[in-house]
Amino acid sequence: MTTPARPSVSPQTEQALREAMERLFSGQPTRTDGKLTKNNLWREAGVSRATMNRATDLLSEWDSRVTQSPASARQQHHDDELAETRRKLRESQQECRSLQDQVDASATVITALLAENAALREHSARQSAVVVPLARAQASRE
Repeated sequence: MTTPARPSVSPQTEQALREAMERLFSGQPTRTDGKLTKNNLWREAGVSRATMNRATDLLSEWDSRVTQSPASARQQHHDDELAETRRKLRESQQECRSLQDQVDASATVITALLAENAALREHSARQSAVVVPLARAQASRE
């Protein structure tokens, strides 16, 4: 029995894919944003995704080059920086919520103290200004 031949692409299509691959790896795309993705590869080459998927040898080469390319390292560095920035943003948001909770609690305490102070002033104003001498308990003991 013979094994069925794997579907392949024409030499022109393979050439278009290789040129697109080189443009993407060199950072000079003409049709895409330049990210090293298979979506960008077939779009950059001007072929369909199904056509690109039939170029299995080229896709194997793509996979090995993507993991070793400087552009991939730059993208990984960028992704790491973005993740770190997002982590710092989450921490800042948590700190902001905590500080806002403290401000809210302080405002509640201040309001209660103002009400208590006003009540004490009112109570003090209603008191008579008569000074009552204290009994001389110490003098009688001697």
